[in-house]
Amino acid sequence: MNFIIKLFLNAIAVVITAYLLPGVHLMDFWNAFLLAAVLALLNVSIKPLLIFLTIPATIFTLGLFLLVINALIIEIAAWILTPGFTVRSFWWALLFSILLSVINGLFERLTVKPNHRDDSVKVFDKDGNRIA
Repeated sequence: MNFIIKLFLNAIAVVITAYLLPGVHLMDFWNAFLLAAVLALLNVSIKPLLIFLTIPATIFTLGLFLLVINALIIEIAAWILTPGFTVRSFWWALLFSILLSVINGLFERLTVKPNHRDDSVKVFDKDGNRIA
């Protein structure tokens, strides 16, 4: 159930990002939902392989090459969903991936439940028995 909610929020983030960028075209919300699912599948399957194959370039660029990998994942997703989702160029894909990451981070921040903290004072005696 949690995966479906995250997929739905990712689809909303895709719609917002596509609306903000003129070089990205998205037909409707259904295609945004499909794009969110395809991106999740590509991030699990192809992205780790690309990261492994490009470790030297990633180290040489101090991690900035990971942005290129993200843009390539967006380009692959656009190729899979061609009529419903199109990206004008590699640079638009790069900007789309950066903005999508920021919006998804904001959504994640808004939806994460805070950890339960027990701030009550606990007093123990010298034998370890709780007094208060």
